[in-house]
Amino acid sequence: MTVKKFNLPDVGEGLTEAEVVAWKVKPGDTVAINDVLCEIETAKSLVELPSPFAGTVTELLVEEGITVEVGTAIIAVSDNQPGDASPASQAPTAAPAVEAPLYGKLPVDTDSGENGPAGGPLVGSGPKADAVKRRARKRPTGAAVEAVTVAESAEGTVQDHQAVLAAQAAQTPGPHRPTPARAAVAPVTQTPVTETPVTQTPEATAPGVSAPQSAASRGAAISGTISGLVNKVLAKPPVRKFARDLGIDLADVVATGQRGEVTREDLVSYQAQRDAELDQAESFWGASKKPQDQRIERVPVKGVRKATAKAMVESAFTAPHVSIFVDVDASRTMEFVKRLKVSRDFEGIKVSPLLILAKAVIWAAARNPSVNATWVDNADGNGGAEIQIKHFMNLGIAAATPRGLMVPNIKDAQDLSLKELALALNDLATKARAGKTQPAEMQGGSLTITNVGALGIDTGTPIINPGEVAIIAFGTIKQKPWVLDGEVIPRWITTLGGSFDHRVVDGDLSARFMADVAAILEEPALLLD
Repeated sequence: MTVKKFNLPDVGEGLTEAEVVAWKVKPGDTVAINDVLCEIETAKSLVELPSPFAGTVTELLVEEGITVEVGTAIIAVSDNQPGDASPASQAPTAAPAVEAPLYGKLPVDTDSGENGPAGGPLVGSGPKADAVKRRARKRPTGAAVEAVTVAESAEGTVQDHQAVLAAQAAQTPGPHRPTPARAAVAPVTQTPVTETPVTQTPEATAPGVSAPQSAASRGAAISGTISGLVNKVLAKPPVRKFARDLGIDLADVVATGQRGEVTREDLVSYQAQRDAELDQAESFWGASKKPQDQRIERVPVKGVRKATAKAMVESAFTAPHVSIFVDVDASRTMEFVKRLKVSRDFEGIKVSPLLILAKAVIWAAARNPSVNATWVDNADGNGGAEIQIKHFMNLGIAAATPRGLMVPNIKDAQDLSLKELALALNDLATKARAGKTQPAEMQGGSLTITNVGALGIDTGTPIINPGEVAIIAFGTIKQKPWVLDGEVIPRWITTLGGSFDHRVVDGDLSARFMADVAAILEEPALLLD
């Protein structure tokens, strides 16, 4: 019997250490080549290690939670001899043992594109963390058509208090409903939906409906339909019942099902997190009479947090940052997002204003190439620096995960159609939340977007991701008074913040780039140029 030891590999580029987070096998288990042995946390992300050997696990050489250097033996595996009783040894043909791990060929993540909401704040999931919403295959008629319109309008609205009131009113007995629910039924125009008295809104009737109903009868007919359509979260009946028993709103739960549906496991995870947060909040200060120096919690800095801290310090004190801001009327972007949500081509795909911003950044970078560049010191080996302008866009999306900030990027984003970009954003978000982002997906970034609006923040002054020269902060989108053609009207307004490396990007260039991004958000039709 031959015992082979598996040394911790470098799963990234130049990584020197990693923490063994969880073992997936134990001594005595039979493993095949590429079976997952354990999860490790590197300075980049959480990675699953496949087995390079086929045989029986004889010993785990490193305990969970221990950080070891690359090259350290972490597990011992013995070959199964012909006389062994293990199933693997009884197989007619045994797979040949592989002496070296398949670096760079880790198991491919099979998760489908993200169709679910942003659970923990994904800084790049859109201004509001909505649950998955799918358009009904067979649209109802008559009063139900209006209810569907209300529900779809509620989907596309960021921090839309009117839609919230409509949803609450739909579950209140009685024929009368607040006017915001009726206002949301108005046809999509170039101006945002506003509160309009019922008598001032044209009645939109479906084919087969003879005459407009009275306000009382319309309210009674719509109330039952809205309650089932305003929150169109995919979930099986047993899961819905389980959520009701736990008192959980399905719209608040991160959906991880393959079709974007909420699963029972999602509910259990959400409940555990909610209980933990409640327990921590209630016991955080405590009633201890211990001295203050004994009431200090010490959290080791390691893994992703350690790498992020190092990178941010180097960026902040190496690249001279300059930041500028611009307020943008994003009302037409909101209209466009609504239309995409009800489009057959985008059915089942999560669409948010972030998608339009991503397209805007790609479009604006082509017009201002120096923002899509890298500053390289000592490029010639004699102390000379150079600016490397990239003729490709690896678009980074900053993602807040339980393990810290990650910035995975979408490779060659400039070549993707709007639908392909939406799918790529969904896939990126799903992997980041699940901790399955691979190191290669965070390397070679060109320019980064950080969506602080997902947390309700207006804007910020982000720090440039190392290796890049620009980063855009996308603030929340909400209704504000706006002067348009000499009149003050409510519009959907957001604030963009941009930070730039002043060694590469001068003030006028940064201003032109931000103005171009703002122009697309104000009029998405410019993307057709």
